[in-house]
Amino acid sequence: MSSPSPAVPTAASVPSPATGPVASDPAVSARVGSARSVSSGPTVAELLDFVRRAAEDTALIASLPLDPEGRTWVRLDGPGGSEAWLIGWPPGTGTGWHDHADSVGAFTTAAGALKEHSLAVRLPTDGWKTLELNEGVDRSRELAAGQGRAFGQNHVHEVLNESDSVHAVSVHAYYPPLPRIRRFSRTGAVLRLEQTERPEDWQ
Repeated sequence: MSSPSPAVPTAASVPSPATGPVASDPAVSARVGSARSVSSGPTVAELLDFVRRAAEDTALIASLPLDPEGRTWVRLDGPGGSEAWLIGWPPGTGTGWHDHADSVGAFTTAAGALKEHSLAVRLPTDGWKTLELNEGVDRSRELAAGQGRAFGQNHVHEVLNESDSVHAVSVHAYYPPLPRIRRFSRTGAVLRLEQTERPEDWQ
């Protein structure tokens, strides 16, 4: 997850809690719990199941305002105290390289297609600015509508809508709620830590 655009749009209509995920104000979402205690939290498999079910909710997907210039997003009520987002991706947009610190997560494409580039390597958590990557750590996958993936802590990736004409929409969930996002630049095999974002930077 990254800060998709300058302002957070509000969903026009969403299903009730009994029928699926609910778009809401971030302050309200932060207080939402579930039958499972927040301390135990949802598993990665449960996060993936949640984003897949949400991606199949046509009314929810249709409620997301789309902007031809920048990404848009709406906060969702994730399971078990997780943080969840519905995100719209105009053609040609992407996140840049980043990770999600100590949070695990999952995302599924609901419309269009997304490309994920990731690194099959665990980076040091702190205390570095520049790293030289070994050969063979790059991974890429195309995620068409209905396809998703889960990932563990410190997962480094970038997500792109490579289409030149079609919007993409996706659903993302993270647990624990994102404490920070580290952003990187990359030149060849060299990965450089550029900045660290906190929740107040994207909510």
